[in-house]
Amino acid sequence: MYFDSSTLVFLDGDFMPAEQATCGAYAQSLHYGYAVFEGIRAYATPGGTRIFKAREHYERLHYSCQAIGLPLNYSVEELTEISYELLAKNNLSDAYIRPLAFAATPHMTLTTPGSGNLLMAVWHWGKYLGNQSLRLTISPYERPNPKAVPIEAKVSGHYANSIIASSEAKGRGFDEALLLDMNGYVAEGPGANFFVEKDGELFTAPGGSILRGITRNTIIDLAREAGITVTERFFRPDELRGATGAFMTGTAAEVIGVASVDDVLFETPFEQTLGAQLAASYSALVTGQREPVAVAV
Repeated sequence: MYFDSSTLVFLDGDFMPAEQATCGAYAQSLHYGYAVFEGIRAYATPGGTRIFKAREHYERLHYSCQAIGLPLNYSVEELTEISYELLAKNNLSDAYIRPLAFAATPHMTLTTPGSGNLLMAVWHWGKYLGNQSLRLTISPYERPNPKAVPIEAKVSGHYANSIIASSEAKGRGFDEALLLDMNGYVAEGPGANFFVEKDGELFTAPGGSILRGITRNTIIDLAREAGITVTERFFRPDELRGATGAFMTGTAAEVIGVASVDDVLFETPFEQTLGAQLAASYSALVTGQREPVAVAV
């Protein structure tokens, strides 16, 4: 459950009961998906509640707003302060944080609005894709063309593509979809980045047709710190055959193993792969058991 009668949210400068937070029926964002959001996690650490990489997430929220011309009148520092206050008001430490910048402007024109709105909600949310290694399938749907929309912006409307691909995969009995880009190269999942392990190295799609996730970048840093070679390059689905293993990363999913793609099993159980090693390092990092590393460039 995302909220109950005691849950508070932040909406346009006020903390209020979640049940009272509303958006008009003629809101531009409601009709066109013209909004941007972030997915952020807070963890209980030995030093208290800590939001993992709040600055990086809120800088990306600002970038996303700028990319589509949506006003956002809160600084990174203000957004971070609101997040901690909202967590405290809801008595949450291990929690998911969802800031949503949107336009409540009541008009149907296809132009950018003069003002923007901000909703922030928090709730307890386990790992989005669970804890068991996933059965993926190559989706018949592609990631959006980067020349059509700003892929690096976390735009709400982009996720119609994610919902369609994920639902189609699950309708065929798989756990999740793996999408290709417009050129037939492996891109990412509907809500998570994808890594494959082969010959002791890790490979992942480069920027272009993917959202370069903050968890993705963190895993790359952790891998390189551990002496693991990570290569960002384009690769086709047939290169997955004979690979040692694979995993997916995202703030909601954290790090989750992949057992197979289209029922072709990877050679090694996830628990024995580099992905599992990095999952343990990531868990230690976000819970304050080890020092942070720099974000990959």
